[in-house]
Amino acid sequence: MNRLVVGNLVHRPLRSLISAVAVAIEVIMILSISAIMLGMLNGQRTRTSGIGMDMITHPGAVTNLIGMSGAAASIQVADVLRTLPHVTVAAPVNIQLTSGKSLENIYGIDFSSYDALRPFVFLSGGPFTGPNDVIIDDFQAARGFKVGDTITILNHPFRICGIVENGKGGRKFIPIETMNAIGGTPGKASVFYLKLDDLKNRETVRKEILSTPGMSQYDVQTLEELLSSLTPDKLPGFNIGLRIVIGTAVIIGFLVIFQSMYTAVMERTREIGILKSLGASRFYIVAVVLRETGLLAIVGIVLGVAAVYLMRLIFHYRFPTLDFSVTPAWVASAVAIAFTGAIFGALYPALKAATKDPIDALSYE
Repeated sequence: MNRLVVGNLVHRPLRSLISAVAVAIEVIMILSISAIMLGMLNGQRTRTSGIGMDMITHPGAVTNLIGMSGAAASIQVADVLRTLPHVTVAAPVNIQLTSGKSLENIYGIDFSSYDALRPFVFLSGGPFTGPNDVIIDDFQAARGFKVGDTITILNHPFRICGIVENGKGGRKFIPIETMNAIGGTPGKASVFYLKLDDLKNRETVRKEILSTPGMSQYDVQTLEELLSSLTPDKLPGFNIGLRIVIGTAVIIGFLVIFQSMYTAVMERTREIGILKSLGASRFYIVAVVLRETGLLAIVGIVLGVAAVYLMRLIFHYRFPTLDFSVTPAWVASAVAIAFTGAIFGALYPALKAATKDPIDALSYE
């Protein structure tokens, strides 16, 4: 049977190649979109963990989506927070989402308080020396930037004053006063990061913030609560978008396999009649068609997975700031989805071939 299957596929190389490529495209679509979307989310979680804060607070109307909210609170709120018991650091931050050459968050920070959360690790250069200075991380610097270069952020030129290790919130940091001047929000901040004297006092601090006049409607979260909100299930439309792409990929793979195997069955009507006249059972005929499909699916899956890992290498080299996360779990899911879709796509043609009358099949021209 295996020799028959391979012979059938080799006899029609173009159709076999197109079918395998369709499965590969299905795998690439599933893995690439999940790698980009989940990579961005996981990268944000990792960088948020590296800020060094224990809690975060912001006006209640502000969304938890980093960079998607305006600067709604006064920077002076940080002075109030510093007076609360158990709060050792209160860092005001204005985070703005920009969609220039890439989608990224720009952090407007008060350097002294933000650095007090967890000190920056400078690889070169140092802190701000002027209002038009910017600190970038090493991933951003991998694009060819160095200290002293000029970089455009929010349509404004900045001088790179320092390069730091990645993993401290954003990839670009400018003075919060400059951020506010550019955005027309003087004296404002979007969030406040807090450092406590002891993690055991988190609930006490939460109650103190909410009982402070003017802050009863503030949202107060621990680091763990914030990270738990940065998951696919908690982000509006995330899973919907992922399912749409996966569904589209499955439909493409299903239709191509269905058309390929249906056409192959129609072309091999006489061959099927000969097999049946020689005693081949319905199960045997179905097995032949499904084995052909399984082999095509395996070849396509291998090509698709290999292409995605090649994409990861290329993206890591060309776009070092892009979080492209290919996980074993998603590879396994893509393999299962593509293989199952291919088998289902070939099921009807296989059953149609098995039910052909051998006499009619032998007389088919």
